[in-house]
Amino acid sequence: MTRNKKLFLSVFSALLLWACWPAGGFTSLVFISLVPLLLLEHYAVKDKTNKTLFGYTYLTFLLWNGATTWWVCNATLGGGLFAIYCNALFMTVVFQLFHVVHRRAGDVLGYSSLIIFWLAFEYLHLHWELSWPWLTLGNVFSTQPMWVQWYEWTGSLGGSLWILSVNILITQWLLTGEEKRRKKMYSILLLIVIPCAVSAIRYYTYTEAGKTIRVISTQPNIDPYNEKFSGMSNEEQIIRVLQLANLESPDSADYILAPETAIANSLWESELENYSEIKLLRSYIKAYPHVRLIIGASTNKLYASDEKLSATARRFTQQDGYYDSYNTALFIQSEKPLQIFHKSKLVPGVERMPYPKIFGFLEKLSINMGGTSGSLGVQPEPTVFISSDSVVTAPVICYESIYGDYLAEYVRKGAQWIAVITNDGWWGNTPGYRQHFQYARIHAIELRRDIARSANTGISGFINQRGDVLQQTPYWQEAVIRERITLNNQKTVYARYGDYIGVIAACLILPLLLTAFLKRRKSI
Repeated sequence: MTRNKKLFLSVFSALLLWACWPAGGFTSLVFISLVPLLLLEHYAVKDKTNKTLFGYTYLTFLLWNGATTWWVCNATLGGGLFAIYCNALFMTVVFQLFHVVHRRAGDVLGYSSLIIFWLAFEYLHLHWELSWPWLTLGNVFSTQPMWVQWYEWTGSLGGSLWILSVNILITQWLLTGEEKRRKKMYSILLLIVIPCAVSAIRYYTYTEAGKTIRVISTQPNIDPYNEKFSGMSNEEQIIRVLQLANLESPDSADYILAPETAIANSLWESELENYSEIKLLRSYIKAYPHVRLIIGASTNKLYASDEKLSATARRFTQQDGYYDSYNTALFIQSEKPLQIFHKSKLVPGVERMPYPKIFGFLEKLSINMGGTSGSLGVQPEPTVFISSDSVVTAPVICYESIYGDYLAEYVRKGAQWIAVITNDGWWGNTPGYRQHFQYARIHAIELRRDIARSANTGISGFINQRGDVLQQTPYWQEAVIRERITLNNQKTVYARYGDYIGVIAACLILPLLLTAFLKRRKSI
């Protein structure tokens, strides 16, 4: 195969991956998106031109990552490039491992290894400090909830399995002689049609039942670059939120959502009740004692002299002592103590520098999406907010909302609905905020939980348990919306067992490699 043909296949695969991605993509293209790259790999095996495959594969994944997630660079150029180049490299290594097995052990084990390696990689990518699962293949169906209602059983990794399987079958169909093509075509059609049919049946037969609550979602639309952390005080921003809430009759509402870092300038957690900002919110709740408020804040925690320091603890510059800064959600209800949640999933290279002992020299590239420089602190596991009438809420901050298994932990702890607070204004008017909103539809299906979303700007909205968008706000507009959402106490298969598909794939790696090795030895 000539160099130009290889380059064409590499770029064409990247183009298809970009063209199918939400928001605004042609989703069905995902079923052929990897075919050019798989053809390139096939001819590398056939022609024994293995040395150049790594470069062409890296080009494919670099172009795809860059074309779909370039908007991260709007917040931090260094952190954005770090994520794009590293993620493309990880994907390339996975594909190269598949190529090695394919070359040594043939088609059956080879293509099986691609599925196993890729699913294991996506699972790992959800659970380490370099985590960046934005491009998990199964996320592509976020704009087509009617196709993937079975995510309640498999999660988004089930979608990745589906995509990989169809692409492999189509590749084999193209490489098969005429006499066998018809049979393979039937297999391809069945593999596409049956999951869609099962999903459509589930979509039209699924019904929500249970207690409902009335939720107000506010979108104050405060510019994160020019107003939020420099031009407006905490009190001014809180007043804007409360004024918006007043437009939707808070006297008949149960919950009010205010976005991530609605309280922008940091508060010390040991003194929260003494701050004028909290007193202002308390006075508002006193006027509407049945209302609960979930609001984002920037907070600091002071370490006692004998307390163990976290990896992100900061030292005071002009006095002794250490503290951590957090991206926080506060839960305020009448005559009850504040409940506090710290964001636990941080954007690598942007909000937190992964593996600081290795990448500590890049620490200055990290920013808090709430305005504080340097890596933020986290809490070890998610916690729920429990109201005085026993409604259990999952408080989720921004980037955390793309982690299905992480959200499932809230459900295992009793969460009946999900409240997402975010600030997508950092990304500007780019695909980033649209993708972020669409991904929530997948997790509504996986967990069968209604989702209410409050964005400083971006898209605020409500999503039901089938992944339907009930309401959404326009971008870069001050807005407030209200919806009655349904609580759910039932746990889906995915809520109970999480990303078990990824665990199974990881467990199959060693048997696969041993089988491939023994097969190679036998053939020698």
